[in-house]
Amino acid sequence: MKKLMAHWRLLLCLLLIAGLLTWWFWPQTPPPSYLTAKVSRQDIEQSVQASGVLQAREQLDVGAQVTGQVVRLLVDEGERVKKGQLLAEIDPTVAQNKLQRSEADLARARADLEMKQALLRQHELGLKRQQEMIRDQATSRADLEQAQAQLATSKAEVANARTAITTAQIDVATARTELGYNRIVAPMDGTVLSLVTRVGQTLVSSQVVPTLLKLADLDTMTVKAQISEADVVKIQPGMPVYFTLIGDPDTRYDAKLRSVQLAPTSINDSGAATNSAVYYYAMFDVANPEHKLRVAMTAQVSIVLGQRKQVLTIPLTALGSNLGKHQAQVDLLDDKKQKVSRTITTGLRDEVNIEVVDGLKEGDEVILGSSTASTPSPW
Repeated sequence: MKKLMAHWRLLLCLLLIAGLLTWWFWPQTPPPSYLTAKVSRQDIEQSVQASGVLQAREQLDVGAQVTGQVVRLLVDEGERVKKGQLLAEIDPTVAQNKLQRSEADLARARADLEMKQALLRQHELGLKRQQEMIRDQATSRADLEQAQAQLATSKAEVANARTAITTAQIDVATARTELGYNRIVAPMDGTVLSLVTRVGQTLVSSQVVPTLLKLADLDTMTVKAQISEADVVKIQPGMPVYFTLIGDPDTRYDAKLRSVQLAPTSINDSGAATNSAVYYYAMFDVANPEHKLRVAMTAQVSIVLGQRKQVLTIPLTALGSNLGKHQAQVDLLDDKKQKVSRTITTGLRDEVNIEVVDGLKEGDEVILGSSTASTPSPW
């Protein structure tokens, strides 16, 4: 009996040792590790991002209203000009000939008027003589009536001659205006963007007005930014806006939003639904005194919806379930490094962080994600 009990004790000891060895060497499940971030204070800005194109606030295509050959071109690309400055000249021969012909017609009309007026005076005197003679019965009634008819005819011819002079004067003024069109002058202060026409080129203006050069006022530039239909409802004129250039991302240009177009950049007249994205132009102006900004440059635009200075923020990746407007759930570690959930009130957000209005304090550790440690290799 004692021998049997000894065997059982030995067996129990062996089983206990085996259990301890198994527990010691068996792979353990590691505690979960979390990627966390601390609640911190920083500036936050919520904005609408867009891509825009720079253009001159005022830009004109300077054209020619007459047909002819360009004989002088007095400006170069990039040159600044003043309003009224002579830019180019078109061969004036045809216009000069037309003006001389109109002036000759005017002189002829004036000479014809003088002749008609002299004849009118003659007929007035003739009628007066007939009237005196009829009282003395020295002439016939027929001669008197003929003198009256001649006077009336002369008066009509004088009136017609005066009308002819007016017509000739209009023709002269028109010819002088057309001659002036051969001298192309700047319609405004600006900079020559490009020369479309060269000296010796013949312009034909019978159907369309040919363009000689493009003129723009580069002292003020306009940025046209394309805003998606999802963002256009958030913005309005007067909002702060800034942009950077692709070639100069470190320089920031600040301005105020001037206008937002009511119609999209392209309108489908048929009214049929399309799958293409819809964009609207938002425009603002920026001073360009040194002309560093150029036409057609691409601008990376930010329209500021709101700003906060030194507020509590957490990364957007820490947000859990959305519990309604400005309400969300987050996970964080408590003092014992245990995971707990909490409901917070949020505010502004940017592309990375979000403002915490209530529910967290500075220094709290919010969980960005969790991962369980991998099982160690048996080797």
